[in-house]
Amino acid sequence: AVSLPFAVGQCGNQVGCRFWDLALREHAAVNKKGIYDEALSSFFRNVDTRSGDNGPDIYKGKICSLKARALLIDMEEGVVNEILQGPLRDVFDSKQLITDVSGSGNNWAVGHKKYGCQYRESIVEKLRKTAEHCDCLQCFFIIHSMGGGTGSGLGTFVLNLLEEEFPEVYRFVTSVYPSGEDDVITSPYNSVLAMKELNEHADCVLPIENESLFEIVNKIHQMINSGKLGSTVKQNSLVTSSAGSAKTLQEKPFDAMNNIVANLLLNLTSSARFEGSLNMDLNEISMNLVPFPRLHYLVSSLTPLYTLADVNVPSRKLDQMFSDAFSRDHQLIQADPKHSLYLACALLVRGNVQVSDLRRNIERLKPSLHFVSWNQEGWKTGLCSVPPVGHSHSLLALANNTCVKPTFIELKDRFMKLYKKKAHLHHYLQVDGMEQTCFSEAVSSLSDLIEEYSELDATKGAPRIYPSRLKIAV
Repeated sequence: AVSLPFAVGQCGNQVGCRFWDLALREHAAVNKKGIYDEALSSFFRNVDTRSGDNGPDIYKGKICSLKARALLIDMEEGVVNEILQGPLRDVFDSKQLITDVSGSGNNWAVGHKKYGCQYRESIVEKLRKTAEHCDCLQCFFIIHSMGGGTGSGLGTFVLNLLEEEFPEVYRFVTSVYPSGEDDVITSPYNSVLAMKELNEHADCVLPIENESLFEIVNKIHQMINSGKLGSTVKQNSLVTSSAGSAKTLQEKPFDAMNNIVANLLLNLTSSARFEGSLNMDLNEISMNLVPFPRLHYLVSSLTPLYTLADVNVPSRKLDQMFSDAFSRDHQLIQADPKHSLYLACALLVRGNVQVSDLRRNIERLKPSLHFVSWNQEGWKTGLCSVPPVGHSHSLLALANNTCVKPTFIELKDRFMKLYKKKAHLHHYLQVDGMEQTCFSEAVSSLSDLIEEYSELDATKGAPRIYPSRLKIAV
């Protein structure tokens, strides 16, 4: 089974770059003999480059030349060019790239309407070519941000295209949401316009907030500087640059923030890439965690977190790891699931962990969590035997929980502040195919979503309903 990632826009490609880098590191740690195996085939092709740029695929035997199964799309070619000049240059070729030079000017309409139309055929052609190389296409991933123009506009255009071309293949989206202090003044417009597309065309969305990532990185930074957890950062640290020095932590906080998102994706896809006693198919996440089609936004939390900095610290006890996954400090979105309503929850564990450990911790945590009355046993679990590099085990928790509602309410409020004044609207309306109704429909779609969460919230604390069982005639 193969997953096909699409990195769209500056943020999407920066996160994608970290993901590919870390994925190769994980496979290298396990695959000592350099054999092209099933684990590698889920995200990489093995190509014989001796017979031209795009030689035949080699399905067995030694690794010849690995090519990532991915498409990189950006209307400002800077980040993609950086990737092509960096250590990952051999993992991609020109057939996987779609770039322009002018960018989308932080305007959803330019990304969605203008570039969408302009590049549609090119995207479809590259998509089909990439899909032809997959034996069993399991799902698509889109990695993008909501606040800019290309990520939000062209990212959601690609999402619609995937539904048209491959309606039966699941679509997972990792969306980075801007913070309230975002320097892009039009980010509330872009985010709400993109939300309508995510509501209608995605199967699963993992919302991630810049603010949460920033706080996590700050905590790691404080721990390193305080010397509490060992004052040295290992040279091959996951938070440091590929040059092996810790300077990026000060110079580019985005590098460390992107790393956290890349680690989320590594854990999410680990079952597809490695063996495990209880492997979880990615599509099972959507099937088990999304009882209502539109309520497909999952809150993710990751643990251990500060050790993403590879700080020399003794590994915490297993049970503590499960507790951490349900604490606000480890979430990639600022929300409060414990005091909100769970529709379902998935735990993806990596490393030497037993099914009994999972069950014990679920039973321990269950009483403190509010599950919807008709899904009291709404847990989905996955065990992958290969831990992340440098760890003995890790845990990714995905919660379908009504606690995402405040994030959406805040986003709507920021949108309305601009929209009531009609601020910056003309920049959008001068783009061909963009009408003012796009704005009213988008905010109405968001309001409906908020209302659906509110209706569920109102049922919290209601008596548990045990469905009546069929009576068997003897």
